[in-house]
Amino acid sequence: MFSYQAIGVLHTPHKKLASMPIQPSSAQGARGYAQIKPDFREGLKDLDGFSHLILLYHFHHSQGLRLQVVPFLDETPRGVFATRAPTRPNPLGLSIVKLDRVDGCRLYLSDVDMLDGTPLLDIKPYVPAFDHAEDAAIGWLESAREDIPTKQSDERFS
Repeated sequence: MFSYQAIGVLHTPHKKLASMPIQPSSAQGARGYAQIKPDFREGLKDLDGFSHLILLYHFHHSQGLRLQVVPFLDETPRGVFATRAPTRPNPLGLSIVKLDRVDGCRLYLSDVDMLDGTPLLDIKPYVPAFDHAEDAAIGWLESAREDIPTKQSDERFS
């Protein structure tokens, strides 16, 4: 059995699931912040030297498990593991966001695509040499590449 605890809460301008960005690339300029619990403040040391962060969080409004879903960028049912849909066996989200500044236990962020009030589980620094694959293939998303920057969510996972 696994047990996780939230290290903080994400505060964003996205109050409703419908019409929010589906990825940071469609959330350009959206600002928010992560309020980190005081018990974890010491872990923020040296974070201010990074321009981007990987945030791992809990999809707290996920509506159960669906192994096949129709993703936002498609009309064909796909296996949930070939998507980033929230209806997963473990409803975990991942976003790469810009770190604007650190102020005590508050991380000011840009390009936030998560729902306001989302529990934050972990923070990792984004390191291009570790986290960027030049030869990455994007499977079924290749046909939707043009729509990625502008696509917003709808009610399908509510």
